[in-house]
Amino acid sequence: MMRISARFARSPVHMRALTAVAALAALLLGALPAGALDEQSGEAKLIKSCEERLCTMLLQKNPKGEDLKCELSKTWAKTTIKEAETRTMKWGFGDARCSVQLHVPRATIIAALTKPEHAFEVAPHTAECVVEQDGEARPVKATLAPKIVFRNGKAEKVWVNLKHIKGPAGIKTSLWLAASLSDSIGIFHRPMIKSINRFIDKYCPQHYPHALQTSASSAKGQASDVASKPAGATRPPVAKKGGG
Repeated sequence: MMRISARFARSPVHMRALTAVAALAALLLGALPAGALDEQSGEAKLIKSCEERLCTMLLQKNPKGEDLKCELSKTWAKTTIKEAETRTMKWGFGDARCSVQLHVPRATIIAALTKPEHAFEVAPHTAECVVEQDGEARPVKATLAPKIVFRNGKAEKVWVNLKHIKGPAGIKTSLWLAASLSDSIGIFHRPMIKSINRFIDKYCPQHYPHALQTSASSAKGQASDVASKPAGATRPPVAKKGGG
């Protein structure tokens, strides 16, 4: 769960779902190995499908089309979560699993990449989670509304923006601490920004080159249509009344 803000910053596949722009899914879920909580059937397939749709949007920058809507779930091992520990934050619980219904408007994603400056703000999303505590699975709900400031298509600032947590006191404290340290003093800010931009600039082009090819073909086709029109084509002259 601390992983929601920390481990995301280190994972090379942090954007496998979202946003940051891919950021949202990354902040909510991420993509890490499963542990004692058995990975649910279809987790990886759903994440991969959402990732491909997101990368296609990022690469083609087409304002027309459906929004990014994904049903996501991810399980993390305790050992993986603890890799994100710092001197001020320790994970004293077991494995964790979160699920979320992701919905990010296409217009918001495209604007972040095409406008000179844009504040990418996502409506609050609630992650339904289960965390192992004292040998039992404890339900936890965490509501986040991530915000990322883009300038010339590059992420420059990011906030986890944790709004609400419902669950056992110890788990709630760990989550609030991780989120507040990230948003207030930027403890994970630099690696998160680096990971977001790497996902957009390198990961998507490398793993989904067909999206780039499709975009290039479309642009070429439009250029051909324009070039095929006669340069001097005009409307037929309109006959004047009265023969003059």
